[in-house]
Amino acid sequence: MISHREKHSGMTMIEMLVTLSIYVILVGMIFGFAQTFYQDRGYLKAQTEEIDHARRGVTRLTRDLREMTYAENGTFPVAEIEEHLLGFYSDVDKDNNVEYIEYELIGTSLYRRTHNPTGSPPSYDFATPDTVELLSEFVQNINQGTTTFFYYDNNGSQLDATALLTDVRYVKAQTIVNIDPLRSPGEFMLRTAVAPRNIKDNL
Repeated sequence: MISHREKHSGMTMIEMLVTLSIYVILVGMIFGFAQTFYQDRGYLKAQTEEIDHARRGVTRLTRDLREMTYAENGTFPVAEIEEHLLGFYSDVDKDNNVEYIEYELIGTSLYRRTHNPTGSPPSYDFATPDTVELLSEFVQNINQGTTTFFYYDNNGSQLDATALLTDVRYVKAQTIVNIDPLRSPGEFMLRTAVAPRNIKDNL
């Protein structure tokens, strides 16, 4: 005769199914946590790299603005002042020739274009830049309705795009960088402000 203990010494089918279900759930949770962890690490790495990329671009802008000067043909240093476009003359490569430089935000991409002077007397081909550099692909200013470039006169009053170019004495720039606006940790703001040395009134 089989005792009561012997009849229940093994696992029933229901117990096995419950155990298996718990095991599958735990494995799924662990896999989900691991996947989220590596995705977040990948996102943070990509975001950090893009911020660093954009920071180098802002540093470049700061350096170019400091060297702003009159064009080879005598044109005033500041040439274009718009909300997302800044054009000016500067000897950026220290070759004793003054280049025309444009920084422009198009969509979420920030570009730097260089136009070298040619001919005698020197002139600039504004339609065809000699170099085009992509400084950042994830600038969110336009998407957020935020201005990229700000301009001020000698009294500190802000100027708009209709102002006289010869009134510009101070330039600020800001870029909001975020590779995915829908995800944390969110955006990162980069700012710079420059008073170009060659257009100061007290030289």
